[in-house]
Amino acid sequence: MAENKQEVKQSKFGKKEKHKVAGVEYTFQFPGVKATIELLDRCKNRFGNVVDSAYYEEIMEHVIIEPKVDWDYWDTHDGLREVMALADNFLGRQL
Repeated sequence: MAENKQEVKQSKFGKKEKHKVAGVEYTFQFPGVKATIELLDRCKNRFGNVVDSAYYEEIMEHVIIEPKVDWDYWDTHDGLREVMALADNFLGRQL
């Protein structure tokens, strides 16, 4: 008789990852599958294209948890595009 074992998978919600860019360590946190899809939906224009400024703002608010960043932060810190690319990659790997 075959034993039916089901693998218990751990939720990705709240998963964290750290990256160092230009001497600053950034901590990303996964907001969950549905929240990520909704985040992406909010960042698209009427043609379905992602609007970078809206997407970056969502990442700053919902994904980068440390340090807390906003547009003013990037006026005095380097690495905006690199951090955003890392955060985008992080989100994509969770979906």
